[in-house]
Amino acid sequence: MQRRDLLRLSLGASVFLGTVSLVGCSAQSPADGYRVLRDDDLPVLGALIPVVLAGTSATAAVVLRSVDHTLAALSPEMLKLTRQLFDVLSLPLTRGPLTGVWGAWEQASADQVTAFLQRWQDSSLNLLRMGHASLLQLLLMAWYECPQAWAACGYPGPPNI
Repeated sequence: MQRRDLLRLSLGASVFLGTVSLVGCSAQSPADGYRVLRDDDLPVLGALIPVVLAGTSATAAVVLRSVDHTLAALSPEMLKLTRQLFDVLSLPLTRGPLTGVWGAWEQASADQVTAFLQRWQDSSLNLLRMGHASLLQLLLMAWYECPQAWAACGYPGPPNI
């Protein structure tokens, strides 16, 4: 990629993300029963959890509570960035072109979610690769924070002092 192409891409991405933020992001109020997670975040995470945590005994409800707990502990700036990531994934204007999931997350198959994750992992755009890493870290940390996950990995739990 030449420098001129990189500048065009950067400018286009800035305009695109700026437009998306003006078009409207999800409501900032938390969903019922959550401290941080919003109603629009739940379908995205509900589609990702069974794919990312396949082969574990993770249940969406347990992981969502843990994700909410983790997000509540983030700094305001990190929470803002995470919400922007969720907004990009949930807004139909950005979801289709960036993820390949053109319909609602609730209708996305495991193969579609896997293809989306692979697409972002292998992307030539650093921003998408960082988004992929952030999603995986968030979900994996949320699961391994739960006592239900400890037995499977041989962790006896925190020391009793």
